[in-house]
Amino acid sequence: MLSSLTVRRRLALLLALLVTSGLLAAQRLVPQTPPAEPPPGEGEPTAETRPTPPPAPTALTSTPATISVAGRDVAGAALIGSAGPLFALAPLAPLLGGELRLGPGGAGWVLRTGDVETVLGPGSAIATVGRTILQLPQPVVGGEAGPWVPLELLKKSFGDALHWDVAWDAANRRLVATPQQRRVVPIEWSLVHMQGLTTLVLQFPEPPRVNIQEKGQRVEVTMLGDQVAQPARPPEVVDSLVQSLRFADDKILLDVAPGAVVEHYQQQDPYRLVFDVYQRVAAAPGTPTPATPQRPTIVIDPGHGGVETGAIGPSGTQEKELTLLLAQGLARALQQRLAVDVELTRDEDAELPLDTRAAIANQHRAKLFISIHLNSSVGTGATGAETYFLSLEASDRAAAAAARAENAMPPAAPGAAAPDAQGGASSVAGLDLILWDLAQSQHLAESQRFASIVQEELNTALGLRNRGVKQAPFRVLMGAAMPAVLVELGFISNPEEEKRLLTAEYRQQLVDALVRAVSRYQAQGRPDAAPDGQAAIR
Repeated sequence: MLSSLTVRRRLALLLALLVTSGLLAAQRLVPQTPPAEPPPGEGEPTAETRPTPPPAPTALTSTPATISVAGRDVAGAALIGSAGPLFALAPLAPLLGGELRLGPGGAGWVLRTGDVETVLGPGSAIATVGRTILQLPQPVVGGEAGPWVPLELLKKSFGDALHWDVAWDAANRRLVATPQQRRVVPIEWSLVHMQGLTTLVLQFPEPPRVNIQEKGQRVEVTMLGDQVAQPARPPEVVDSLVQSLRFADDKILLDVAPGAVVEHYQQQDPYRLVFDVYQRVAAAPGTPTPATPQRPTIVIDPGHGGVETGAIGPSGTQEKELTLLLAQGLARALQQRLAVDVELTRDEDAELPLDTRAAIANQHRAKLFISIHLNSSVGTGATGAETYFLSLEASDRAAAAAARAENAMPPAAPGAAAPDAQGGASSVAGLDLILWDLAQSQHLAESQRFASIVQEELNTALGLRNRGVKQAPFRVLMGAAMPAVLVELGFISNPEEEKRLLTAEYRQQLVDALVRAVSRYQAQGRPDAAPDGQAAIR
């Protein structure tokens, strides 16, 4: 997510561009005459609506008009020109549920309608409504009491976000705003808790008209002009992070545990509102509060540990020992070379359940999760690296075998339930729900992209055999709420690769390749990133 400082800077830049382009357009199109007197009935100007206006077009004439909002009439005015009417936004915004304020540095204006911000510049015929660029039929006109805007802007901003139908009755000089027809919206819901993260999904047959607000431990989803149909399955929530879920006439109320953090986003086809709920990791005692925006976190998982030795090489080298050395070296290199924070799931020879490893990444709100392993085969001739990302179905029999080996758990304690034959198949139903019904699908494409970059770096930099990017149901990746990969950095069963892995120089080469892969992934950004090219790790 972008920091508030970054958002303010981009907003200021956008306003500056709008104002500059608007002033140039006004100089080309408008005679340099004194600005027109503000129309009557607008009240005294306020500090929130008083940027210095450009010259008003002389072709515009002021005329009294009636503003009718949901059947209530108030006196107003319009500026009439050959390109259509313009309306004073300052008095209209509160009547229609919007908020108008000056832009950063007093340049232009920002109109907020629900969760959408519209950016306007005086003299500019371009506005941005959310992330949409809107070409207006005529420029915005600055007045002492605020901006005058064309009808098309009112339709787009108040129509799409707050669901008003806005029309201009030229014959009777009336601007009419009526609420759009009330709909009864059916809804389905799902709630899953896995690896320290609770995901709530609200699914609709078509995009609803909603406003989402957080009020302490409560999240309110307010239907704007619509009504919620009671779901066929009443909510019965038993969860450590979500305390209750209720569906009222025009609201959906979500109560979360004290201290829980809620993030929400949308998915399409079908339309879904997704809420991720988690507890933020507490800072260590005495840790100073950072003065700069928090850097992205990468979590590195050294495979195995404790009684789980992993694969064993011909000379007796244990996989768990080398994965820890590789992970520690990677953590140091990433922190030295990139603007990231790094956490290890274990930093000693300690046993750590597979489910806990992804949970640690979720708790740190990691942007990447990298699980480090070493491969093994029955013969001694296999060489090369393999990079995996998560899938319920393995890409081939070898990948399935690798997943079974890595998912294998130590013998159960006396009296404990034995693990299933697939090493975690009992969680497949929950995983399926998360992967395909909830939020994980958005991370799978990024996981595949990162895995491809990792594999390419390992192949080209070290001359390793290209064993390709593969998919398999690795339990350690299940439930990770971020792009996640498992990297097999060579075959410890191969005597030659075992010898190389035991040298600090070769391990550093592997680390360097992984750092380059992370850097490339960060620099390239997501394929669906915003036009400004912000990086995937942010």
